[in-house]
Amino acid sequence: MQSAVIPTASRGPEASVGAHIVVLSNPTAGRGRARRAAAAVADRLRGRGHDVRVVAGDSAAATRMLAVQALEAAPSLLVVVGGDGTLSCVLDILVDHDVPMVLIPAGTGNDLARSLRVPLDPIAAADVALDGVPRRVDVGEVRSAEGVRPFVTVAALGFDARVSDRTDRLRWPRGPLRYYLALVIELLRLRPVQLDVAIDGEPVERMPSTLIAVGNTASYGGGMPICADAEPDDGALDVVRVRPLGRLRLLRLFPQLLRGRHLGLREVTHRRAYSVYVSAPDLLVYADGERVARDSCTIGIRPAALTVLVPRV
Repeated sequence: MQSAVIPTASRGPEASVGAHIVVLSNPTAGRGRARRAAAAVADRLRGRGHDVRVVAGDSAAATRMLAVQALEAAPSLLVVVGGDGTLSCVLDILVDHDVPMVLIPAGTGNDLARSLRVPLDPIAAADVALDGVPRRVDVGEVRSAEGVRPFVTVAALGFDARVSDRTDRLRWPRGPLRYYLALVIELLRLRPVQLDVAIDGEPVERMPSTLIAVGNTASYGGGMPICADAEPDDGALDVVRVRPLGRLRLLRLFPQLLRGRHLGLREVTHRRAYSVYVSAPDLLVYADGERVARDSCTIGIRPAALTVLVPRV
């Protein structure tokens, strides 16, 4: 598939020295890495002659307010420093503007950056703001009784969503060990989820599943390629379903999943779609690492909704 890079004669902000750039950060992302990364990125951009303003929100509401104010000033470029959750927090604001965006990965998972091949080093990612090219990428949407929540990576339903929910509720231990403890707890509690699913307007079908992942990009959880074939600019979603599995079989499947070699297994189905309706009692839905819905939802796609600067091929 061809990459949806917009033909352009310019080289982004570097084509006009003195461009107005806003650096928006979530200082708590990545256990404080975003705070340090924002300062380093601002210094890098100022060193190339640009007018840089740094703003940081100490909550989701504050970050959203700062994003609105920043875009009202019509900057040449918005630099978002944080993880997928930070971007998801302001995503509905960004898709309504034409201001290009650069993501500086400073969160926990950074799965959108991995998909777009943005360097994980903040200084190298800052150079994408200077020398990158624009690419129009798709944005997923989860519609439910709780509202409409856009996402950029993967919507998770089933075992993986419960692991994320358990991780959020645990207060000990800190760091990655908390995720692994949540994984062990949910593995011990493993049971199939009785999902009612309708894809692209087809009749609703009962699908007992260990999990269903609906991906705009390939990976979640910091590089786990659950939707290994997904591309962020193909105008479609990748739907991956894992049929009911026992604990030992699920554990044996993990090495294949980590290498993206699971799509051909007999327990796994994979298809492209544009709309996915899912319903189940006590259903949890996570997207970009955040809880976005429960019980029932419809997951859709907005093609080419966001302009992101990416490295030159």
